[in-house]
Amino acid sequence: MRPVLAVSLALACLAGPALAAPAHPRDREIKDADTRAWWHTTEALSGDAMEGRDLASPGYDRAARLVADRFKAAGLKPAGENGTWFQEVPLHEVEVVKAGTGFTLIRDDGAEVPLAFLHQISVRAADDLPSMVQAPLAFRGYCAPEAMTEVRGRIAVCFNTRRNGQTTSAARAKAAQAAGALAILQVDDPGFTLEPPRWPAAYARTIAFADAAPSPGFVGMTLSAEAFATLIEGSGRDGAAILADGGAQRPLESFDIPARLRATFALATRDYSSRNVLAVLPGTDPTLAPEHLVVSAHLDGYGFGEPVAGDGLYNGALDDAAYVALLVRLAERQKGHGYRRSVLFAAFTGEEKGLLGANWFVRHPTVDPQGLVADINLDQLRPLFPLKILTALAVDDTSLGDTARQVAGGMDIQIRPDGETERGLLQRADHWPFMGVGVPAIGFIFGYDPGTEAEARYREWYQVRYHRPQDDLGQPMDFGAAAKFNSFFYKLTQAVADADTRPTWKPESAYRPRP
Repeated sequence: MRPVLAVSLALACLAGPALAAPAHPRDREIKDADTRAWWHTTEALSGDAMEGRDLASPGYDRAARLVADRFKAAGLKPAGENGTWFQEVPLHEVEVVKAGTGFTLIRDDGAEVPLAFLHQISVRAADDLPSMVQAPLAFRGYCAPEAMTEVRGRIAVCFNTRRNGQTTSAARAKAAQAAGALAILQVDDPGFTLEPPRWPAAYARTIAFADAAPSPGFVGMTLSAEAFATLIEGSGRDGAAILADGGAQRPLESFDIPARLRATFALATRDYSSRNVLAVLPGTDPTLAPEHLVVSAHLDGYGFGEPVAGDGLYNGALDDAAYVALLVRLAERQKGHGYRRSVLFAAFTGEEKGLLGANWFVRHPTVDPQGLVADINLDQLRPLFPLKILTALAVDDTSLGDTARQVAGGMDIQIRPDGETERGLLQRADHWPFMGVGVPAIGFIFGYDPGTEAEARYREWYQVRYHRPQDDLGQPMDFGAAAKFNSFFYKLTQAVADADTRPTWKPESAYRPRP
């Protein structure tokens, strides 16, 4: 909740009953009862009492219990472990603790310049991260293998491009390590306006499955574009020009930076489990009931993190409380009514830390994996403007795309493929693990034409609210667009769950299962 809103509510309470804030302050903006019920559940899941639903936090556990209770009240059956509503996901966490971390540039003339942790520079937490790294800095452009000369014992500084056809972040790190660099420092691309870099970072944490191999200790750091000029001061190079050239994918020259970076790290580790919430609406057709359509969204959020504009609680209203709420609403609408196929309702944990809950489920399914026919995933949805276009991820890979087009065609919604593949959205949400085990899957994004007001609102959301405390219950919303998408989801679910045949992969799909 924003501090201003909190103060306003407090003053309203002090003023007496006549001025008390309404229990659901946005009801006047919502025109229909179904959307109102959906938003009330969103309020319950992303209000301050849920503390941003960080993994294994008391707020997350309260949210998981709320969802399970609502599924039960709607008549669903538990589909977790041992007859429960939950599936435990065992996790191991490493965090770089702010109080023990320092980043300092030491120039060749002896001057020391601090860099602000989480605001200008961050580091990937790892189990065997050394307590300190201190080494000279060498800028090597895009850090392709052929550019990684004379970096042994140094920190390789790389332009962190996300453009198609350029080196990936993982490839740059591999090249730096192979060339003998002690660490890599990747500098943001400010020209990547499709999804611009944002600072501060909420925290520096890495979470993996408890039985995973220890994370590698090669030091991977990220630097804000704003701090780049400070980093290369004294080199005789123009930092702004280098960033502009990188953003335009022009060639970048290598040079050495007349400074060392000293970074000290203090780590905190812990082991715990977090829970997927799983429930099933049994199918009504004896032949099709053993098959399960999965409808999914992620319950976890960021919790408490580095404050932005004075607010340190990352509520995660649209990412993704609103769409766990939509699963609840679908269950409530179907109370007493089934589809031909069974529908598995999955509120996954750990999406924000690497699709952990969904990956765990597909490796340890609580239903017959041969009966998993498809996943419709709800994430990346931002109802900020009228809904005329839906981008559908993997739309041309399976017959789910054809079904989505049929449903959308009757609702004046145009279905389009992803036109911004550089963002990697296909691989960044919980449909991806299902595709990895051969289950057809689909996800959606509110679409727009370039240069429109819709695009401006979408970009503003990613600049200001994505993974920020400002993704809260008071943010701008188009409830008419939300209602239209919710209706589309209800119809799509019914179309897939009641179809005579299960969804199939298309032969031309690069992701289809191979014999």
